[in-house]
Amino acid sequence: MEKIQTNLENLNKAFPESFMPEQVAKAKTLFLKKLSDSAHRFYEGKIQTIPKAPVIGFNWFNVWYTPGVSKVSTTIRDDVDSSFVLSNRGNFVAVVSDSTRVLGDGDCGPSGGLGVMEGKAFLMKYLGGIDAVALCIDSKNEKGENDPDKIIQFVKMAQHSFGAVNLEDISQPNCFKVLDVLREECDIPVWHDDAQGTACVTLAGLINALKLAGKKISDVKIVLFGAGASNTTIARLIITDGGDPKKIVMFDTKGSLHSDRADIKADARFYRKWELCETTNPDKIQTIEEAMNGADVLISLSTPGPETVKQEWVRSMAEKSIVFACANPVPEIYPYAAKEAGAFIVATGRGDFPNQVNNSIGFPGILKGALMVRAKKITDNMAIAAAHSLADYAERRGIDPENIVPNMNEASVFPQEAADVAMQAIKDGVARIHITREEAFAKAEKDISAARAMTQTMVDKDFIKQPPQVMLQDAIEWAIQQVS
Repeated sequence: MEKIQTNLENLNKAFPESFMPEQVAKAKTLFLKKLSDSAHRFYEGKIQTIPKAPVIGFNWFNVWYTPGVSKVSTTIRDDVDSSFVLSNRGNFVAVVSDSTRVLGDGDCGPSGGLGVMEGKAFLMKYLGGIDAVALCIDSKNEKGENDPDKIIQFVKMAQHSFGAVNLEDISQPNCFKVLDVLREECDIPVWHDDAQGTACVTLAGLINALKLAGKKISDVKIVLFGAGASNTTIARLIITDGGDPKKIVMFDTKGSLHSDRADIKADARFYRKWELCETTNPDKIQTIEEAMNGADVLISLSTPGPETVKQEWVRSMAEKSIVFACANPVPEIYPYAAKEAGAFIVATGRGDFPNQVNNSIGFPGILKGALMVRAKKITDNMAIAAAHSLADYAERRGIDPENIVPNMNEASVFPQEAADVAMQAIKDGVARIHITREEAFAKAEKDISAARAMTQTMVDKDFIKQPPQVMLQDAIEWAIQQVS
């Protein structure tokens, strides 16, 4: 067993050679959870607020605050759009959640989502050069029910302080109503990353996977396992980008979606699922076994666990099959098991396996692009433009069955994605200001580089401390003990 370095580069070598693949996968998950708990305790969270303007002398407090700032207030009063340049609003995102569906852990209570929402803000800053704040709220009404209208009201009231809103970890069906209402009634972009972000990056991965398999999106048979916010939006974007709805079969916990699903039709809250009942699976295929037979693509965002997707399902798929098993924190089938069953390309949502299809490479660039042109909303076309931007970037630098999308370490992908999204916003008529693609790329690149440099400077100056080596060693030893 090798000593784990703080950059975790040797993680795969940290486990006993006697461990079977499934033991290594389980140990990784346990290690990362234990380390995350220890690291968050050590740093007491991972986001802080620092000034962006200097204090050159005592009188500058009178410039940044009263009496000088009165001029800023009256200017914004007379021209609300000036708030985007006279305050941080133009580069500021609210990460809003009621924490009712936190990763694979379900309802964690209003404060339970803080770790994830701070993580979102962390990635926005480091990957997108965007400032963000976690806002975890209680959406329960007097009856103790999670009420989507309370989230809608909160966001509409808070929107005047932000350039965009990122919705996160809101359970279905509430998430559908919250997004669709706020997209239309807010004057800034409202983005649901679990749905639109996951769909964008999944589409990017699918585009390149199909290129490698020599197949066209219009020709392939696609099975979607799970019918939550992510997969329903994935289906919508795939269809919009050329997929044939007649060759798509989706499953929820009660079976396949089709036009005879009276239970879905009867519940108006599930209107997004009903739309797919009406447009997909015209043959009304009933079982997952039948649907998987000869399928080209499986996209699973379902129950976490290594045997949720069976090897025999994968064995029955078409030649050069593509399997996306993207449940978090544990994929529905481990990559090695899917490969053993004959899958050509396997993707998961985790960074410790090849082909991480994770919205972390989507939302920083997408939101940055929307903010730079002060977009009023993020359209489906903007999400699709981001997907093609990601796929094109990866193809230019080289793709293979174990490397179909960019990863978070490829800093240059985010300015490109932001610029492409900004141009699509202008094309869609939702941008308040128009800039050239070159201007958009340069601004995004500058802001992202500055965010990374500032973080590194704080580490170099010891304002941000390195994690102690013992923390990592304790986590790995604990994980090995649990699995052995």
